[in-house]
Amino acid sequence: MGPARMAFSPPCLTLRGAASAASNRLSWLCGGARRTSTTTPRRPPPPTGVRGLRGAVAAGAVDMRWVKDNINTVKANVAARAVAVDVDAAVSLYDAYLALVTATDDARRQRNLVASRMKTEAAKMTPDVRAEVIAQGKALKASVTSLEGRLAHAESAFVAEAAKLPNRTHPDVPLGGEEAATTLRTVGAPRDFAADGMAPRSHVDIGADLDLFDFEAAARVAGNKFYYLKNAGALLELALINWSMAFVASRGFTPMTAPDLAREDVVAGCGFAPRGEASQVYRLEESDLCLVGTAEIPLGGMYAGQVLTPKQLPMRLAAFSHCFRREVGAAGTATRGLYRVHQFSKVELFVIARPEDSEAVHKELLGLEEEMFTALGLCYRVLDMPSGDLGNPAYRKFDIEAWMPGRGIGGGWGEISSASNCTDFQARRLGIRYREDTSDDEAATGSREGSVSGKGATRYAHTLNATACAVPRMIVTILENNVQADGSVTVPHVLRPFMGGLDVIRLR
Repeated sequence: MGPARMAFSPPCLTLRGAASAASNRLSWLCGGARRTSTTTPRRPPPPTGVRGLRGAVAAGAVDMRWVKDNINTVKANVAARAVAVDVDAAVSLYDAYLALVTATDDARRQRNLVASRMKTEAAKMTPDVRAEVIAQGKALKASVTSLEGRLAHAESAFVAEAAKLPNRTHPDVPLGGEEAATTLRTVGAPRDFAADGMAPRSHVDIGADLDLFDFEAAARVAGNKFYYLKNAGALLELALINWSMAFVASRGFTPMTAPDLAREDVVAGCGFAPRGEASQVYRLEESDLCLVGTAEIPLGGMYAGQVLTPKQLPMRLAAFSHCFRREVGAAGTATRGLYRVHQFSKVELFVIARPEDSEAVHKELLGLEEEMFTALGLCYRVLDMPSGDLGNPAYRKFDIEAWMPGRGIGGGWGEISSASNCTDFQARRLGIRYREDTSDDEAATGSREGSVSGKGATRYAHTLNATACAVPRMIVTILENNVQADGSVTVPHVLRPFMGGLDVIRLR
């Protein structure tokens, strides 16, 4: 058996359950939590539903009642975020789906009544009546089969369109494309290379002179936009990872490592489902696994379908992982070298919080990022990103860009991190909820059962994510800002203990 091959998969969607169970999920479609008997608690359905159906998002992931009641607001939000989705079509498909749910349930009920009549009255029936009831039962059975097929198709069509709907947008988010981003503050000032008697240099040239990486060998092995880190370059990556993990762990984050692959439904539940030729996601052929573009995906999937308690929130996680991105359409001198690559290492922060706490947590994440970049001695600016640059999951996003002297002609700003509040967008798709009245014992066991009557209603949690350290871009920033006239590079003070005390990188 040969190794799995990497291939791009077109957009596809998974339904939460079989069409025959659709009527049992109407409370999810309306945005409510499912209720089950207190005597026979059941686990909530997994985000994927029927295994084997390709795709992403469950029918209950979008609160369609809210969409219908606020359709003009939704349309304005879609326009502001420049998302390609037909809101009217999504609502129409939703209505058609609900109509088929009702028709299918009615047909099943009639079929069951006929079957029950045959069980209890068959012995008393005349041959003609018996034949008539049998024929009626066969007709109803065929009708149910036909309706279930139509229902499955209607659900798939509805979900495919509804899944394109973006999150709502924070009222303070600037409207427009990337150029409309608001600069909240700039910390530090670009280095004056002329005062140091030298010109700025690109990290590509600095690294080549110091033998820190090899792009040519990586291209022969894996293709363009891959790289080998060597010598102090490899040590610098490890130092950045270890320092970042130690730093965030000291601030209450649980340090973790995470899988580099995740199922398609988990990827999509986080808002990263493959979308046409512009997709950034690699998928393993003959598998439902994808290479993750960020540890946010496996961290979110870790709590899919779980019901948490307030004592567990906010849940602060920090994970190291490798990240894989197709980087479709990325080209140009500003993206050469390590700036935009297909594989890189990253430390990601992920928080699950109560809705009323998520805005404060968002600011906390941004403050933590700024502390880290200040400790590294970077010149950076904080941007409040506009509606057209948010991506579907984000309610609000802050980007941090560092000054990179070798970027483009004359230097430029380059993104090194982002911090996003996704509110309940991911939690709805992944089924991450919390219940106010859950006992400590249930919290200790990580209850995965659905909302249970008598124990308090469940609410969808909010999820947030932030970049603690995207290694290649941090290396770019450090090399280009810390290069000296003799070609050596000064190591930031906070990283030296993690590099065996090395304070200057010189050619070996």
